[in-house]
Amino acid sequence: MTTTTTDPLFVLEDAPAVTDRHIAALAAGTLAAVRIPDLLTAEECADVLTSAEGLPVSSYDPHRVPVRIARFGPALNDYRTADGSLDTKRYWEAADEARAAWTAAALRPDPIAISLARLGTAWGAAIAPATIGGRPVFGGTLREINGGALIHYDEVVREYPAGVFDQKITAQLAFNLWVAVPELGGVTSIWRRRWQPGDEQHRDSYGYTPAATRDAHEVRHAPQLGDGLLFNPANMHAVSPNPASRRVAFAYFLALTHTGNLIYWS
Repeated sequence: MTTTTTDPLFVLEDAPAVTDRHIAALAAGTLAAVRIPDLLTAEECADVLTSAEGLPVSSYDPHRVPVRIARFGPALNDYRTADGSLDTKRYWEAADEARAAWTAAALRPDPIAISLARLGTAWGAAIAPATIGGRPVFGGTLREINGGALIHYDEVVREYPAGVFDQKITAQLAFNLWVAVPELGGVTSIWRRRWQPGDEQHRDSYGYTPAATRDAHEVRHAPQLGDGLLFNPANMHAVSPNPASRRVAFAYFLALTHTGNLIYWS
């Protein structure tokens, strides 16, 4: 029998506002996540959800992601080639289409702009989009995850070993803001466990089986309407299925650069 060792620092912290201390601790790996309640009111969430109906939502390839996850907005990882580089032609076409659709939908309030402003204030400087060849990437996706998401991690420096951005990254973060939440299920789990080569024996589709995190310290977050959640996605994480209702979030990645700035992308 094995015993999971807990880390007293690796916790979910509730905070009325994110601080630079939170961002630094997440980057260093000494904090599990920060929950920011009431970034949007219930009325604002309803307004965003209504206006988001104008966005062209699609699904992941079922061969890659067996459980349907509805989404809007290109993710860099979707355009990675077999040799670990970016298919720039396809990516920029998708990014331009997404920008046009976002503008046409005219989301009010804009959950991406609101959250970026709050996080930039916490850090002490505005957050700019990451750039590739001087060109800003698209940042801000919509994800409706009702059937759950497998245990996985997100780490752009592994996805693109030769680098993809003009900026040099020292740590990656992820941000989610929920505009629809289920009464049951839809819980985000974050483990104090980063990918190791031996984890590939537990590979399952785009993610991993529970064996990969069996003895790791787990922190759980059940989303509330209007909540924001900031965490380090290099830690293994997953979403449990919800039996009814919708679980809809706007999301993007952040990175701390070697010059001490924050950039974002999706």
